[in-house]
Amino acid sequence: MASRVKNGIVKYFKDNIGIIIALIAMCVFMLIYPKTRTTFMTPKNLFNILRQNASNMFLATGMTMVIILGGIELSVGSVIALSGCVAAGSVVYFHLPIVVGFILAILVGALVGVFNGFVICKTDIPPFIVTLASMNIAKGIALVITGGAPIRCMEPLFKWPGAGYIGPFPVPAVLMIIIFIIAVFMVNRTQLGRHIYAVGGNAQAAKFSGINVEKVKFIVYTYTGIMAGIAGVIIASRLYSGQPTAGDGAEMDAIAAVVVGGTSMSGGSGTLGGTLIGVLIIGILNNGLNLMGVDSNWQYIVKGLVILLAVYVDWVRNKKAGR
Repeated sequence: MASRVKNGIVKYFKDNIGIIIALIAMCVFMLIYPKTRTTFMTPKNLFNILRQNASNMFLATGMTMVIILGGIELSVGSVIALSGCVAAGSVVYFHLPIVVGFILAILVGALVGVFNGFVICKTDIPPFIVTLASMNIAKGIALVITGGAPIRCMEPLFKWPGAGYIGPFPVPAVLMIIIFIIAVFMVNRTQLGRHIYAVGGNAQAAKFSGINVEKVKFIVYTYTGIMAGIAGVIIASRLYSGQPTAGDGAEMDAIAAVVVGGTSMSGGSGTLGGTLIGVLIIGILNNGLNLMGVDSNWQYIVKGLVILLAVYVDWVRNKKAGR
């Protein structure tokens, strides 16, 4: 058992050595740069990084599976907004128990995932188009039910998932670890995980081998919708409100984390371990740029260049592998 764990750790570091070095280099830079060396490595800032990027981890676990399938999911940012507004609106407008509001919000995310999965499985419409459409639909519903204004909810229980603590640890960070472990188990230790890789590698061959390709895609897109619903609850809780603009661009951060983490955009390969490092890289990049006082407009440019570099590395890797 100990030998298997040791071999697994060695393989993990070997497979992800490039992005691990990049992560370490970023941390070293933050420690020596004048504007960040006294604030970056403080417990408060490190916990803030975990709290702020927990939602991206939720999205990225689902996005990793989607991209391994060879698909894409663009609606998760809008689902964050919609589910957050449903959570807050259920409590403020309909006076439902807070827990019920959270459950309804997650169910809304699941419903969008079911819609995406059903249309993708039953038609030849590309996932890009399907999820682009559902992105606009979810965003529009969020704006309609809120009138474009935030729905504020200051109940202590409502604020706990996003702003509370379990001991010294932020609740979102604890949830992030739990969700990550569950996702790793799904991908690496279940038949579904094996089927995801098989479908992403060659859907036709997977179908001939007896795999229900449509079922695999449906489950993955539904799971991704659930993750977006949970992320929406966490963000609404952290902001003390359901915001129709929450989650704007969240899908890009999730895709960036997945690609930086080494998952191939052509499908068939990728790991959640790499995605975890990708989430940390994107999170530390955002945090570091804020600490350095970089204008938010320039931050988009920097993140865009990081994504382009990651995709280029993926292209080079696929070219060498003959794919």
